[in-house]
Amino acid sequence: MTDAVWLASESALLPSRIQMAFTLAYHVLLVPLGVALPTLTLLMEGIGIFKKDETAIKIARRWSVVMAVQFAVGAVTGTILSFEFGILWPRMMGRFGAAIGLGFAIEGLAFFMEAIFIGIYLYGWNRLKPKVHFALGLVLPPVGLVGAFGVLAANAFMNTPGGITMEGDRLTNVDVIRALFTDALGYEFWHFVISIYMTAGFMVASIYAVAWLRGRRDHYQRLAFAVPFTFAALLAPIQLVVGDVSARALTDNQPAKFAALSLTWETRDHNPEVVLGLMGNAGQIYFGIVVPTVDSLLVGYSPATVVKGLNSFPEDTRPTIAEANIVHTAFDVMVGLGTIGALLALWHLWSMARRRRPPDNKWFYRLAALAGVGSYVAVEAGWVTTEVGRQPWIVYNLMRVSDAVTSAPAGFVWTMLGTLVVIYALIAFFFISLLLRLAQRWRKEDEGAPEVGVPYGPRPKAFEAGSA
Repeated sequence: MTDAVWLASESALLPSRIQMAFTLAYHVLLVPLGVALPTLTLLMEGIGIFKKDETAIKIARRWSVVMAVQFAVGAVTGTILSFEFGILWPRMMGRFGAAIGLGFAIEGLAFFMEAIFIGIYLYGWNRLKPKVHFALGLVLPPVGLVGAFGVLAANAFMNTPGGITMEGDRLTNVDVIRALFTDALGYEFWHFVISIYMTAGFMVASIYAVAWLRGRRDHYQRLAFAVPFTFAALLAPIQLVVGDVSARALTDNQPAKFAALSLTWETRDHNPEVVLGLMGNAGQIYFGIVVPTVDSLLVGYSPATVVKGLNSFPEDTRPTIAEANIVHTAFDVMVGLGTIGALLALWHLWSMARRRRPPDNKWFYRLAALAGVGSYVAVEAGWVTTEVGRQPWIVYNLMRVSDAVTSAPAGFVWTMLGTLVVIYALIAFFFISLLLRLAQRWRKEDEGAPEVGVPYGPRPKAFEAGSA
């Protein structure tokens, strides 16, 4: 790389990182509903068909409208992200595209399948027999999971690259299976998928928790709350276990990242757990709660377990102190909110087991109303932990972020970032406005106005529960 190109890359590094962080954080907000809402919709439709509940069918039909709108928005932001990899990080794609591109190709195929079957599902209301319509919709959940697998396979490769043969800086061979199924994929996939299903469940339920607090407690509101909240509640305790396995795996796969998220400066046994707090330049902890030995117990189930510290890695191969503080804070936020969500889930499940209905408690519904937003914050914090913790590497131990960035002038990248901020703000405005208009329309329908139906579909007919 010439000096001129190197200087241009250095100047473009900051705006490129900011732009990638902004667009990725924005897109991640759309992923939970994009992947999990079809499952919740089909679950509700199944209740309507097999329990002959017209209210459940009405809820499913309305959720399918949101599903379609959200899919369209996610398609736009996801497409922009795919272009950004080539525009902002051309050297990474040039060197590792043959390996990373496999996951994105799978995601692209899944996207087209999902688009086709969402169209069939929307057009199929009242045009297909209920059970046929339901059966065709069953394609959507696995296709969504395949798309998530493709993206996470690419990200897992960046965290734990494998299945490639390098000759110097040149990629000469790709083992397709090993490049897709790298060491990080197993725990990354399950941790993320469970989190987005939980987030979707809590987010949808939170809307109806607000309705409950405002006094709307008919069968429609109770069913629309209970199904997604129970779905998320069943996953919450599982997520605690999967998250623990994921964090422990980092001690082998990415020990510098683990040292950052645990704020461990020196390699030692009897390593303490640091809750909250920040690390100083010499490894000292400020404002945190230091619990002796607990970190070693969590990692290896023994106080004698040795945990590597940040100072055991060369300075140019580990996160900076500032990055370590960001990673640790994000990790604490994720774990803290996840624990609160699990406790709220246990409260709900205990009530369901004893009384076959959610708790009749205002504090429960106040917390449930916040659970959706809290879940989204936890998902964003998880991505911050993953991506910032990998610094300074874009492909772990093989390519630095600074070596992958575009050689385009910084002004071009800053201009592109500003343009995207405006575009994304407009997308958010129209998306939220449309959802609010839909909510207003449905509220009027519940008060006696005629039901309009799904976009481009016929007016709903009376549900014939016994038809096949």
